[in-house]
Parts: sequence; C-alpha cells; structure tokens
Amino acid sequence: MRCAIVHYWLLKMRGGEKVVEALCRLLPGADLFTLFYDPAGVSETIRARRVTVSGLNPLRRYYRGLLPLMPVALESFDLRGYDLVVSSESGPAKGVMVPAAARHICYCHSPMRYLWELYPDYLHDWTRAKWKRGLMAPVASGLRVWDHATAARVDKFVANSENVRRRIRRAYRREAEVVYPPVAVEQFYHEPAEDYFLVVSELVAYKRTADAVRCFTRTGRKLKIVGEGPEYGRLKKMAGPGVEFCGTVTGEDLRRLYARCRALVIPQEEDFGMSAVEAQASGKAVVALGRGGVLESVPAEEPCGGVFYSEAGLERALVDFERIEGRIEPRRLQERAARFSESRFAESMREILRVRAGDFSA
Repeated sequence: MRCAIVHYWLLKMRGGEKVVEALCRLLPGADLFTLFYDPAGVSETIRARRVTVSGLNPLRRYYRGLLPLMPVALESFDLRGYDLVVSSESGPAKGVMVPAAARHICYCHSPMRYLWELYPDYLHDWTRAKWKRGLMAPVASGLRVWDHATAARVDKFVANSENVRRRIRRAYRREAEVVYPPVAVEQFYHEPAEDYFLVVSELVAYKRTADAVRCFTRTGRKLKIVGEGPEYGRLKKMAGPGVEFCGTVTGEDLRRLYARCRALVIPQEEDFGMSAVEAQASGKAVVALGRGGVLESVPAEEPCGGVFYSEAGLERALVDFERIEGRIEPRRLQERAARFSESRFAESMREILRVRAGDFSA
C-alpha cells in the first residue's frame, strides 16, 4: 500500500510540522506533497522523505500573498496510485484531488483562520492598505466557497482539539474525532527559574504578541520572545529594554529557555497550544488568554498549572501568577503533560488510519 502526506507548506518547524514529523514516523514509507518547501528550515526526518512541491515553490518567499493561487496548485498534484492520503490542514491542504479508491483523512489544525473566524480581524484591523481591503473581500468570498466545497473530498476529519472540532462543524458542517497533537514531552526538563517570562510564537498579527510586548514594557518585567515573522519590526520598535527578541533558536536552546523561565505567556487564542504543553513538560506554569485550545491543555484548576485572563487582563494575570508562583509543583505539571505524548498520538492515529507497522512500503 502507498501513502501520501499533504502539508500546506514546509518552511519552518512549528506545531504543524511537528505533526508531520510524527506522521512520517507512523507511516515510514509515505511521500510528502507541499505547496512550498525549504529543506534548510525543516528537520532531518522531513528532509529524508521524497518531497513533491507545487509550481509555486520558486515564489516561496512571497507565500503569504499567494493564497488565491493555492487551490489550482493543490489540485495539480498527481496522487494516482496512493491508497491513503493524509492531509495536514491549516492552510488549504485538504483541497487535493484524491483517487476514488483511496481514503482521505484530514488532520485539521484549524480551518483557514484568515477565511473564517479571524477574517473580520484581517479585514478591519490588520490590513491597513485600502486597496488590499478592496481586493480581500471578493477573493476571500470565492476562497471560502472553494474551501467549504473541498470538505466533501475528505472521508474523515480529525481535529487537534475540541476547540477546532467546533470550528470544523461551523465551517464545513462535518463532524470530527479529536486526537491531540504529539509533543516530545520526554525531551523537556525543569530547572530553577531565572527572572524572565517567555513567549514562543510566530510574529504575526493574530498571535497578539504586541499585547505582551506592551504589557511587559509598561510594567518593567523581563520577557524573552522566541520566533520570527512579519511583525518583528513593529514589535521591536515598541519594546522596552526588558524585552529580548531571541529569533529562531535550536531545539536544545528552546528547551533551556523553557526550563529556566518563570512562566510561558500566551496572549492569543490557540487552536490547541503545543507550546503550553512544552512549558508544562518543563515544569512551568502558563499565563494565557482564557479562550480556545489552551483551556484543554492547561490545568488551571489544580490550582497552579496556569492563570487565565480576559481580553485586557494580562497585567492583572501576571500579578495573580506571582501570588501563586511559590506553590507551583513542577512534577505535577510534567505528569499532566505526559497525556500529550507522541506515543498516545500514534496509538490514536493508527486506529483511525487502520494501519499496522509495515503496511506502507517506500
């Protein structure tokens, strides 16, 4: 039997790419298909596979602006001869044309945010040029029709959280089974805290890193930010001396930053929140906007797994965290994080895909 894994783009190692890694280990003979590919930005596990890219790949530097062309590029992939297709969806990956005899399983990180739940924010708040706003409405409307229609090409949806399962039902009128994404919890460790909080995020508008930068600049607390993206310049200008931008770091450096931070700060609504699990695996609490997938991954009720806050309440949440900081039990947090291990992900996905070791050859 032959298997294909379709991922929207393979340019950096973020949460979606870590899921692709786990799928590669689960399906050792699978081929990869992606719109955009940068071998230097991904892991050896991914580079070791046969990767087919779309005709848009030479323009990957501008991938954020090429959304209107992606449906045609996806539909051009030749998936004849494959028995199982697993799409990893957050961009438009599920829109591939799958042979009638093949099964198509979509692991959905979220329906496309910029077309669905975050579309009003992109249109009214984050897109500043009037000409872009003028183009966005008709383009987004057409893409939503295509995105909804391609849900019919999927045999089964798998959501990365209850939060995303609800989004799938709203956007596509389809039910999904929840399988939490894999986190390499055994690789993380705890050390005594140093005097800084941590943000781990791509620097894009919807991640709301600006909220954290403003708060820490105003209060004088120290913050380290791991990640890169188009918001970097704007965030750098507003940041005070206590805010440090670390850029992209190695896996070991990231684990060290987790191990020594006071807490992880998540200022945005997460689909699930793999960084929240990584922080707990490091024995660290989480201070997070109290919406979305983080409500499933952070045990705020225990009572020291995390502190949730509403829209404008980050500063108050930091005060609340400092009140309970000495009562945090790192071992209990690490035990809770073990629920999201890769072995549990593999066990659940193997049952859904109905595969055994050796079913898929190279």
